[in-house]
Amino acid sequence: MKTPTILQRRTSSAALVTLCLAASQAAFAQVGSINSAVISPREWNDIPGATLTTIASYPSVIVFSEQNVSQVGGYANRDTWRFSNNGGTSAYAFANNDYFQVSMTLQLIGNPTSPRKEAGFLLNTIGGDGQFIVNTDGHEIVAFGGPLPFYAFPATFDSSEIVTLGMTYFLDSNTGLRSIVYSANGVNSPILALSNLEQGIIDGSTLGGYFQIQNNPNNPSNFGAAVFQNVSISGIAVPEPSAVALLSLGVLPFVLAMRRRQTKASL
Repeated sequence: MKTPTILQRRTSSAALVTLCLAASQAAFAQVGSINSAVISPREWNDIPGATLTTIASYPSVIVFSEQNVSQVGGYANRDTWRFSNNGGTSAYAFANNDYFQVSMTLQLIGNPTSPRKEAGFLLNTIGGDGQFIVNTDGHEIVAFGGPLPFYAFPATFDSSEIVTLGMTYFLDSNTGLRSIVYSANGVNSPILALSNLEQGIIDGSTLGGYFQIQNNPNNPSNFGAAVFQNVSISGIAVPEPSAVALLSLGVLPFVLAMRRRQTKASL
């Protein structure tokens, strides 16, 4: 059997890098197709007699307002929205390698502040829901649940404040792990690895925002609202680990040289 030449080996490696980069670009394009939101009021409807007002104008503003959340028995009402790439017909299903950067400004109002009103990002997955939220009674800015690593910001939140929340989900080239950075009003968390079994967001997950208000049987005027504004999401093109490994072997300069020669030849 004839031993492959160095050029043949490099050409084969370059082709593999190109395929890996193409797969990464495809994932980037999919997140870039998001153009709307699915509005799902009253996913929890424990207090059906409460008055719900909804404003849906993605990406500029989404509002959920619940008044008179009070009855004997029942836990809470929850209203949600989720990213969509088909005009709001259905929620966009994220894949494990759909790397993204997402942000929004959020105003959460509670009167009274207790029992709890909460709002923020909601990542629905098979393995449990992840949340990055603020709340009115605990005064927290905190992320937890599902594949999301726990992190609590030292800053506190008070009802009616406006806070800018963000998340960046990416492949950390230093560790090879799918990781996340949270941000609140421009302050970033450390890089935190997603350490669930699937190592990252589970295929088929959905992402969006939610507002939840707990029942107060002793206060007929129990009120809360969440105002989501300036919602933004964009894909991040990051090579898959196999491509990163090959790039570390010095194949990238060869690929770039080939592309330059091809470009010159076409002129």
